[in-house]
Amino acid sequence: MDTRVAAYALVVEGDRILLPHWASDAGSGWTMPGGGIEPGEHPEDAAVREVREETGYHVELDGLLGVDSIVIPPEGRGVVDGTDHTVALQGIRIVYRAHVVGGELAREADGSTDDVAWHRLADIDALHRVELVDIVRRWAGLLD
Repeated sequence: MDTRVAAYALVVEGDRILLPHWASDAGSGWTMPGGGIEPGEHPEDAAVREVREETGYHVELDGLLGVDSIVIPPEGRGVVDGTDHTVALQGIRIVYRAHVVGGELAREADGSTDDVAWHRLADIDALHRVELVDIVRRWAGLLD
């Protein structure tokens, strides 16, 4: 089994949430800003870096929101970055609360996301999104 540890951030301003759009050979959907932690990188630094890369915003973290674990069977992984995965993946997802302190909204160049937008919280249920969005909304009390 492969293991991937990633850090994400929940960024909410008023009645809006910041979500990048994830796109890969394995699927697509709106997701939380974040991604894999580089070797030796602190999870907090990874969350800040990933938000900047995927959204254009500089953020400060406001604390740990939660940690989640997901296991994806080999058949659910598909082909990612040209690699056909034949083993399961356990994803450990560390999620922080954060707020914008600078930068401006910008799409990621040559990354795993192809769009980014502020979405009204009331409109999230109508979006095609990854499961992590609802997990984080539940933790933050943003899900009815």
